[in-house]
Amino acid sequence: MISVLPDSVIKQIAAGEVIASPACVVRELIENALDAGADRVTISLDQNLSQIRVADNGKGMGLEDLRRCALPHTTSKIRTVSDLQKIITLGFRGEALHSITQVASLQIWSRPRSSPEAVGYEIRYKQGGEVCQEKVSAIAPGTIVTVSDLFTALPVRRQALPKVSQQLKVIQKTIYDIALCYSKVTWQIYHHHKLAWQVSGGETPKQIFPQLLSRFQASDFQYQCQEIETPNQEQSSHLELVVGLPDRASRHKGDWIKTALNGRPVRLPELEQILVSTLTPTLPRDRYPICWLHLQTDPSLIDWNRHPSKSEIYLRHLDYWQEQAQRVLNDALSLNAGNLPESVHNRRVGELIKAKEATGSYQLSDRFSEEPDSNVGLFSLSAIAQLHNTYIIAEHPTGMWLVEQHIAHERIIFEQLQDHWQLIPHDPPLILNHLSPQQQEQLERLGLAIEAFGEDTWAIRTVPKILQSRHDLMDAILELSRGGTLETAQIATACLSALRNGTSLSLEQMQEILDAWQQTRHPHTCPHGRPIYFPLEETELARFFRRHWVIGKSHGI
Repeated sequence: MISVLPDSVIKQIAAGEVIASPACVVRELIENALDAGADRVTISLDQNLSQIRVADNGKGMGLEDLRRCALPHTTSKIRTVSDLQKIITLGFRGEALHSITQVASLQIWSRPRSSPEAVGYEIRYKQGGEVCQEKVSAIAPGTIVTVSDLFTALPVRRQALPKVSQQLKVIQKTIYDIALCYSKVTWQIYHHHKLAWQVSGGETPKQIFPQLLSRFQASDFQYQCQEIETPNQEQSSHLELVVGLPDRASRHKGDWIKTALNGRPVRLPELEQILVSTLTPTLPRDRYPICWLHLQTDPSLIDWNRHPSKSEIYLRHLDYWQEQAQRVLNDALSLNAGNLPESVHNRRVGELIKAKEATGSYQLSDRFSEEPDSNVGLFSLSAIAQLHNTYIIAEHPTGMWLVEQHIAHERIIFEQLQDHWQLIPHDPPLILNHLSPQQQEQLERLGLAIEAFGEDTWAIRTVPKILQSRHDLMDAILELSRGGTLETAQIATACLSALRNGTSLSLEQMQEILDAWQQTRHPHTCPHGRPIYFPLEETELARFFRRHWVIGKSHGI
């Protein structure tokens, strides 16, 4: 039931809503539709964006609610000051519709789902939100809101708006951001009577991403949803994550690091920084990650009442959420059975084949009859051959991978160096000539013990342990002296230390590399951002060779 808020609550609410653009109108109306439980929303925009219509199949409103909904500070979502500490809806201030009536004409059709009458009502409002016309209307359950003549009475504000094409991009972004939070909702957006965009609902946000970024497929993303403890609360929280696999999905600009909180897209710079700092080193230079993080937690930990647009909020226990975001992201990027969507399917097929083995119809390889290692969650990855002394051919329950041995080994060594950067004495000292002042400073920055040893000669008394036994140690130290951060030096060291392509390996050596690589934190790419493996999934092979289980059909029966 919609009612007017008491003065004690109104005084506690942040500054009033401001309708500054068509995108603001669209945002407020779709938030109302989602709060009403809609799973289908249609948005219609006229050519100049002066008329906006949003139709939904939500729970609708009765006549009394329709009469009050556009008055100032009227809402059904909160009642008391204490309700401001436990907001679970997108809207709560009761100002959106009233603010719209200040800058446009407002008309609403609505019919409650639970109404015993098979009719709805059409209401027109005048400036300020008071009803100027009402009548019975035969419509389906749900609500249709039409905003007309937007800013017509405020020509200065309309003239200040960007071009229609730019406004459409803002509206598109607004809808895309919220569509990820409500993945089961279907969206249709029309502009000038033509379908401009459409987003079909899916089971998870992972199925929404390829609709928003058409260059990519669902298999280019990894989805994680984990239940986590809530600080000082009995109720648990959930962290939902969709991340573009670094070897498959990235952008040329950093516009797709997104965060959301309890169903609302918001800026959470502290969590965004965790995503950026973790993912950027896994990508090639000048490429940016694609990642969406959604935290659902107890509303008492959030203060939404900070800014009229609700895009700036206070979130308690930020350090804790940063740790959890890092953990969930690392889980998403790891190679394990849970991250292979085909593994369940193949296991079921394997069970069906086993059932037929007794009749002698099929035989299932013993290699894939074992369950994944329950301790580490790793799947079976078996080295079976080496191609051109460069690629390890690895077989696993969902198909076959080609793993580039040099960059896989480079990833292994790089993470070992990150965890254990160790400098050890080198006796006798390594003598280098013609070092520039910048090279000297770089070696000192990296912690190497360097001192003058004559005219234009320097003695290096400590070196990275992993390089000490190399015959080209001097060249490696010179490479490290050429500048960069400690991480850059570790990448260079890993590259110099990794086994070279063209090196012949035994099956045992290949298996050792696969096992170590599989347990790295970021196994998809090398430290330079190059993809490490190329997957050939069994389902794709079967599709290419036109294999299927329908024996009769394949023989023309």
